[in-house]
Amino acid sequence: MLNIATIEDFPILINIWERSVKATHDFLPIEEIDILKPLILNEYFHHVLLYKFIQNGKVLGFIGTSDDNIEMLFIDPEFRGTGIGRVLIDFAQSELGIKKVDVNEQNYQAVGFYEKVGFRVIGRSELDNQGKPYPLLHMQADEVR
Repeated sequence: MLNIATIEDFPILINIWERSVKATHDFLPIEEIDILKPLILNEYFHHVLLYKFIQNGKVLGFIGTSDDNIEMLFIDPEFRGTGIGRVLIDFAQSELGIKKVDVNEQNYQAVGFYEKVGFRVIGRSELDNQGKPYPLLHMQADEVR
């Protein structure tokens, strides 16, 4: 089930974010994660529309969007590969008109996932959104579901 996430959900979401990043972003030093965590919690969560995926009363993942972009998509590492990401993408595309995402080039699992669900690379930036040397791939869905 999908619901809009509220500020009361932020502690759960940041926990999922941190565990997911540590499981998938092996190119990021722990110091970078420690710097990003309060920014995500205190700033970024407040500037995106957040939806949480709930199963058996537990939040297992979430998606954050802005305009027609996916800004964040994170799944509890214990539940990766179970279809939650696809559910969140399908919802974002069909209900919110989402068609774009920027992905860390070094996050091969995420790049592969987005390609699998119909996104393709349309551009690349050498720096991430914080100006750090983590290249981004700009991806776009061929069609909105």
